[in-house]
Amino acid sequence: MTAASSNASRPTGPTGPAGADRRAALAILTEVIDRGRPLDAAMDAAFSGAGAALPVRDRAFARALATAALRHRGGLTRLVGALLDRPPKGRARQMLPLLHLGLAQIFHMNVADHAAVSATVALAPKPYRGLVNAVLRRAVRDRARLASLVAADGVDLPAWLFTRWQKTYGAETAAAMARAMAVEPPLDLTARHDPAALAQATDGRLLATGSVRLVRPPAVDTLPGFDQGAFWVQDAAAALPVALLGDVAGRRVADLCAAPGGKTLQLAARGARVTAVDRSAERLATVRANLDRCGLDARIVAADLTEWTPDAPFDAILLDAPCTATGTLRRHPDVAWHRGAADVAKLAALQRRLAARAAGWLAPGGRLVFSTCSLEPEEGPAVARHLAQACDDLAPQPLGDAAAEAARLAPDAPEGLAAALAGFADAEGWLRTRPDQWAELGGLDGFFAARFVKPG
Repeated sequence: MTAASSNASRPTGPTGPAGADRRAALAILTEVIDRGRPLDAAMDAAFSGAGAALPVRDRAFARALATAALRHRGGLTRLVGALLDRPPKGRARQMLPLLHLGLAQIFHMNVADHAAVSATVALAPKPYRGLVNAVLRRAVRDRARLASLVAADGVDLPAWLFTRWQKTYGAETAAAMARAMAVEPPLDLTARHDPAALAQATDGRLLATGSVRLVRPPAVDTLPGFDQGAFWVQDAAAALPVALLGDVAGRRVADLCAAPGGKTLQLAARGARVTAVDRSAERLATVRANLDRCGLDARIVAADLTEWTPDAPFDAILLDAPCTATGTLRRHPDVAWHRGAADVAKLAALQRRLAARAAGWLAPGGRLVFSTCSLEPEEGPAVARHLAQACDDLAPQPLGDAAAEAARLAPDAPEGLAAALAGFADAEGWLRTRPDQWAELGGLDGFFAARFVKPG
């Protein structure tokens, strides 16, 4: 890890009240770490009410700073330990998030040292300003020596998680995944109609799978076509499970655990008659808003899938099951610190239960795709194997070579999609993407997907 491991940078000169950007970042980090709030929700809260007046540029810096502090939390914790003579106790512990913000600027962001130190100290309560100032100035002075403390692969991750990855994927791949997680990811878009035209309009790169990728983009709602519903934000890997369903035009399709809605929009844009089910009415409201913005439609159902039953079978089903989401740490670094090893087994049990229920709702001749955004084997291959063994009327349909996959895709599928899918097949024929894949293009979220068919 180097001082330039994040591509986030400080705007030249504040545009809002002095310190308001870092104060917002501190509020976000405190909500996430101390109160266990998801990063996205903490950001929404920080930028609402009085925070809504924060200029766009300062808001972007606050977002980048809070995210960097979470992305590198493991290493920052190690740095604090090296810089303090003894662990802080009592009320002094409240300075830990502030120290993390200051150190994130010094070690991971393009911020001048004097600005990082002075602006961070200014946020500290008066009794602790001397402490914060001394720690950050020592960090600047001893930067070269301290950098070696956080150079090891996996240092930014919880130990339980990185150890798991080493066991599952091997030391070399686990290290590459950890390095990919430490870098700010690009922004991926899924086009409503024409990916090539969207890439040209946004100055993005058209990927082989049909996603459009932007590096260091402006605010999403300022991009050309946003107000016209020309696209939605969706990681390139997250867009792949829908492709495994093939041609869905005119078919009755269920998107189970549908929020935040990217896959619902994909299905609706491809002409499916979609029923989107999720237990969170609040998150489904966001799905509805995006459908409306993009001129698409779907039936929205707020229900618990362990209790809900459809009124008729579906021609195709996508179950993107609840999971630990360890494949999304590039974009959601808070997840690493809100989950633990016990959550893997708990969520895998829920996934098996939901998958078995979903299999019973599939019409003869239909396809079911089970997917998760987890890198943990219990939440992917193990569930797929269980489903194949437990459901006699459901047959796995492994990924084949490019020619085989091309024959299964929708007629208007991107030209390079079949070869990409074939390239992501694991030894069992399931789809598996990892953060270290496509590194030269900016990486991918970690996703797993298994395709099944019901003979008929």
